Amino acid sequence: MTKEKTPKPVENLVEVEHALTTAERFFEANSKIITMIFGVAVVIALLFLATHRFYSLPREKKAKEQIFAAEQYFEKDSFNLALNGDGNFPGFLDIINDYGRTTAGNLARYYAGISNLHLGKYKEAINFLEDFKTKDLLLAPVAIGATGDAYSELGNKEKAVDLYMKAAKTSSNAFTSPVYYLKAGILYESMGTKEKALEAYKAIKDKYADSEQGRSIDKYIARLTAN
Repeated sequence: MTKEKTPKPVENLVEVEHALTTAERFFEANSKIITMIFGVAVVIALLFLATHRFYSLPREKKAKEQIFAAEQYFEKDSFNLALNGDGNFPGFLDIINDYGRTTAGNLARYYAGISNLHLGKYKEAINFLEDFKTKDLLLAPVAIGATGDAYSELGNKEKAVDLYMKAAKTSSNAFTSPVYYLKAGILYESMGTKEKALEAYKAIKDKYADSEQGRSIDKYIARLTAN
């Protein structure tokens, strides 16, 4: 004898009606608050769009125009003028102060870090480079590696070699990775950590043999293995 399956449409309908009634009561009881919250959300969204259009975008455009002269001085290795300006055009420090939250202001931190590195102001270089943020596949490892250079110049070899290895592994590519593996290997050697130096050199041979560093890496490996 089979059991009869009796649907419960009435009970289901009652449950739905009860849920709707509860929701309606909740909305009626809190309609002012809900309307207020919705209104505030709309106002915030409009303010954001207005700020972006009439404030952020014009500042981004202005910052790009202002940074141009400093970039030209940077390319000519005129690092003091690039940093401080020439009296007619602002330098990277002015761009950072006036437009620090723009894309150009962020890029100015990178330029300021590299400029200070060339001028021997290593602590200043570290500060600017560590504040610089980017996801660019080539610029990111270069900024990390340059920070390593500054720490190396200050005598902090442990920090420097860690940054070289980080730079080598950040967005692995044949342009920057072998450069920083080689720097790490040489620094490891100077620290007496020959096993890690050999690992860095072999990483170049295994992954980047066709790079400029890869074509001469055998002599570094031979020197360590011979000893």
